[in-house]
Amino acid sequence: MPVLTGLDRFEKKWPRTLKGACIGLLVHPASIDGKLDHASDLCLKTKKTKVKAFFGPQHGIRGETQDNMVEWEGFRDPRTGLPVYSLYGHTRKPEPGMLKDIDVMVIDMQDVGARYYTFIWTMELCMQACREAGKSVVVLDRPNPIGGRIVEGPVLDEAYSSFVGQRSLPVRHGMTVGEIGLYLKNELYPSLDLHIIPLEGWKRRMWFDDTGLPWVLPSPNMPMLDTATVYPGMCLLEGTLLSEGRGTTRPFEIFGAPFIDPDALVRRLREFALPGAVFRPLFFQPTFQKHAGILCGGAQIHVTDRNAFRSFATGVAILKAVHDLYPDRFAWKQPPYEYETEKMPIDILAGTDRLRKEIEAGEELAHMEAWWKEQCARFSKEVRKRYLLYA
Repeated sequence: MPVLTGLDRFEKKWPRTLKGACIGLLVHPASIDGKLDHASDLCLKTKKTKVKAFFGPQHGIRGETQDNMVEWEGFRDPRTGLPVYSLYGHTRKPEPGMLKDIDVMVIDMQDVGARYYTFIWTMELCMQACREAGKSVVVLDRPNPIGGRIVEGPVLDEAYSSFVGQRSLPVRHGMTVGEIGLYLKNELYPSLDLHIIPLEGWKRRMWFDDTGLPWVLPSPNMPMLDTATVYPGMCLLEGTLLSEGRGTTRPFEIFGAPFIDPDALVRRLREFALPGAVFRPLFFQPTFQKHAGILCGGAQIHVTDRNAFRSFATGVAILKAVHDLYPDRFAWKQPPYEYETEKMPIDILAGTDRLRKEIEAGEELAHMEAWWKEQCARFSKEVRKRYLLYA
């Protein structure tokens, strides 16, 4: 039996106390049910609620815009005439006027299991706005596509809070959107009227391709599960001048720069003996973003055992390898990045400046892994376990 998402269970599990409510719907292209029908169409047909407005996150409600402050403007839905509000434009938090005609914000977005992915922070800002306006929130839960068991990477120091990490979560949190919603409510917004429509049949050991659900890319550079698998570590490259593979057909799996010797890089990476992955040297030429139209040397990650693979440690190993091989050519990206104009992009991605400083100081990978593993263990024991809905 395939897993049923919160959207699949919407008709049966809609809260009785909210029957007939006027709703605003926060969705994106991956807000689909098991038959590939979109949440907007399903919610317009149901008699349980009345849709009064649509909201869209980063990349647009239609998924048309690229990353890093490429904004989109709201518009009128041509089918219904209803307003479509952008939450990645002049504001990232719903304004009071956007909420005036609704009783409930319904949130249905496919996340990818990494703290940097901004949809969970759009959810938080919606929760915040709804609490202030006296509105309810219903989250239609979806699987964490990279599973719910593995937790890795630093826990965010809120001195480094930004739109790629607003609260103290590890980079790879191993939680669903609904579980994060519960965490945010209980820790920050206890007076919010929050309802979760949970998954049916999902287990924490499952990867997305174990669920029987169709994959629809949730953002333009997240074309497949393979991308999501490497993303928690490979997104760190956004904090450097290395290409993370945007502008290729395998973003986040392919990486490099014009000055890199692919064979030398792969020899160095193999010395780390990273579990569950093999590196293949290659050349590539991005069609857009970093080094567009320029020949780059680099490598491709081939994940051979995704349960053994540790994406964050792998991403750090790549940064360390390139930094150590090319100390005069390696460079960190400078701000602005995702609306942060002062702090270094790598620091807000890592949630700390410690990672950057230790790479610069030549610290060993094992030393760095030790401190973030300790942080993850403490977070899992003291916080995370209270909000897990699934075995």
